Amino acid sequence: MSQKISLKEMERRAFRSAFQDGLVDIFIGCFISMFAIAPFLSTKLGDFWSSVIFLPIWAIVYLILWLIKKHVVKPRVGTVNYGSWRKSRMIKFNLIIFFILVIALILGILSFVKFDSMPGWIHTARFSLIILIAFSVAAYFLDFTRLYLYGALSAFAPLIGEVLYVYLKAPHHGFPITFGFVSCLIMITGLVLFIRLLREHPRPSLQVESEVMVE
Repeated sequence: MSQKISLKEMERRAFRSAFQDGLVDIFIGCFISMFAIAPFLSTKLGDFWSSVIFLPIWAIVYLILWLIKKHVVKPRVGTVNYGSWRKSRMIKFNLIIFFILVIALILGILSFVKFDSMPGWIHTARFSLIILIAFSVAAYFLDFTRLYLYGALSAFAPLIGEVLYVYLKAPHHGFPITFGFVSCLIMITGLVLFIRLLREHPRPSLQVESEVMVE
């Protein structure tokens, strides 16, 4: 029994270490920057297209980070094949995130249809709640504790932005200010982690990737 527990704990630590290269942080920061930039595009493209236009950009960013992971990070730290417990946990995570996204889509459609009939703060609070739940679920299932902080910052961003809009007349409900700050903070965190990994794990002279099998 103790051996099984130790193996599960080893697998958990190995899985958590996969997020210490900062690349996921950089991607999250880039994604959140959309909420800071899109308001400037919405006046010409509309709310829908000002968001859709970012899809190919995210694809390019993801591809670049994936290539960095493959050719820069893995030769330094190796790769890990996870066991059935972790794979089952990831399936549950994907199902829950899909369910949250479906609910968010439905609520977004309802908000669009009944936008004028509801106070603005309700839309803002609903948006913040969805962000907080999604980040918290991801943090729990991925054992990625920084996501709790990122979720809290991202959830408070629209609320603080609304305060800036009401009292200081900040443009676009303060989104460029608040989400811009959050996205920069997350990306800087990711860059610091990535640079630290490069310093602590120099590329081996022989390009041999170690593979750890966790049953």
